[in-house]
Amino acid sequence: MFSAPNVAYFCMEYGLDPSLTIYSGGLGILAGDHMKSVGDLKVPLVGIGLLWDEGYTKQVLGPSDKLEDQYPKTSRTGLVKLDVQFEVTVRGKTVPCTAWKVDRFITSTLYLIEPVREADRWITQRLYGGDHEDRLAQEIVLGVGGVRLLRALNHDVDVYHFNEGHAVFAGLELLRENRFGGSTLTERMAALRDHVVFTTHTPVAAGNETHSLESMRRMDADVGFTDAELMQIGGGDPFSMTVAGLRLARIANGVAELHGETARTMWKDVAGAAPIISITNGVHAGTWQDARIRAALAPGKSRTQQDAQLWQTHETMKDELRSEIRKRTGVGITADGFLIGFARRAASYKRADLILSDDAALTHLLDERNVQIVYSGKAHPRDAAGKAIVGRLVEMSRRRPGAVIFLENYDMRLGAMLTRGCDIWLNNPRRPLEASGTSGMKAAMNGVPNVSILDGWWPEGCRNGETGWQIGNANPDDDAFSEEAAAQIDMRDRALLHHVLRDEVLPAFADRARWLSVMRASIEMSQWQFSADRMVEDYVNRVYRKG
Repeated sequence: MFSAPNVAYFCMEYGLDPSLTIYSGGLGILAGDHMKSVGDLKVPLVGIGLLWDEGYTKQVLGPSDKLEDQYPKTSRTGLVKLDVQFEVTVRGKTVPCTAWKVDRFITSTLYLIEPVREADRWITQRLYGGDHEDRLAQEIVLGVGGVRLLRALNHDVDVYHFNEGHAVFAGLELLRENRFGGSTLTERMAALRDHVVFTTHTPVAAGNETHSLESMRRMDADVGFTDAELMQIGGGDPFSMTVAGLRLARIANGVAELHGETARTMWKDVAGAAPIISITNGVHAGTWQDARIRAALAPGKSRTQQDAQLWQTHETMKDELRSEIRKRTGVGITADGFLIGFARRAASYKRADLILSDDAALTHLLDERNVQIVYSGKAHPRDAAGKAIVGRLVEMSRRRPGAVIFLENYDMRLGAMLTRGCDIWLNNPRRPLEASGTSGMKAAMNGVPNVSILDGWWPEGCRNGETGWQIGNANPDDDAFSEEAAAQIDMRDRALLHHVLRDEVLPAFADRARWLSVMRASIEMSQWQFSADRMVEDYVNRVYRKG
């Protein structure tokens, strides 16, 4: 499509297809969509990841509705083992590694690293599994091992893209190699910066990963650097993966306009940090937008034909989702009800149960306005708070059968059905804790409007009442990091959410012509602006290329 430098893209997870369970959520889906658009646009980029032996949790409801985490083996169908071997050192031990090439789902090049010996595969057993030492070992294999794999395969790399802090040890390995010259660490870092770019995803300082220097040395993540040198790179003890990423990069980016602002404020005191710009995330239209939507709105059809086919397509996709719900739960939902969708990682700041917490307002929606709510989502296996959120959703589904539904084991397939088959997509995080969010982009591309807090990507996509609806206005006095303020913020946002649904969204849904205009505007707004093709083009023009 256009000339670009040769890029190596490092990420801990990739969501390419439901059958390849090496992803957990948004970061992996984003990386998978990045790789798909890179292939479509013929960008010279190779991806580096890990082959997780048991992937991420298959999370199901067991007896008494208790969440159970299961770990089936990752299918290797569509993976080709390469005749390559290289080594890393973990905890004083040499770990021989090899790699697999993904031969399905994408047209770009993606390598997945795996230890050769079964005895070493504790490192890559489970995505985000194990303890702190497991995480360090995983990041050594991804970062240090990724650079050594590229050398073993003779890849000529101009730019190394660290997608989140997990990959930062690749920077330490490049410094250790002294690949780009320099006699002192300061000079080597300066020379390296021309070849490194960094994407940060976490808008909460406490969520950015750190490691004690003692643990790095014990696990051999230091790759031979002294404590003083590690502190120069990572900001002190503990070593901050984000600070290191910012100091090693020529340019860094947040993943939405608002998130870029948040990141610049959060990291403004880091000396020697790269400038942080914003590249808003996007989704791969070929994966997430149903082809029937594109066919319905094909040029050459009259507006009347387009509207009729768009509505019929929506009704068909809603029926498909209704059938899936019945198959999974035995619950039938009405065809003429208004179906609200909410599906994402179970994290406290996302407030999945916000709409459920006002009994009177909820009863009005469910009993008097024929509203139904379908949920799905996974909690991290060791996240008790996240599992408690899922527990509350399941409990409400038992109390209000047919009106509130929870679908277990959220994955790419279910995510696609939900973002196509619901009538509206709900998102209500505490602003500004949502870095971007992409499920709403998928919904919008399928004519499912968003009703959302003005956080993440939505301030860029929302034209209130035209492309979807906003829940209140941004309040600069909100302190989303304060537990004391959280209760007041939640109370206010809950009331605003019910107001918008009751007085704005539902009346619009009752007017078919009005609703179709919102569906069309939602699709038109999202198809390019929030596509992975646009995102990759931005990365090439604003990040990968210099100047």
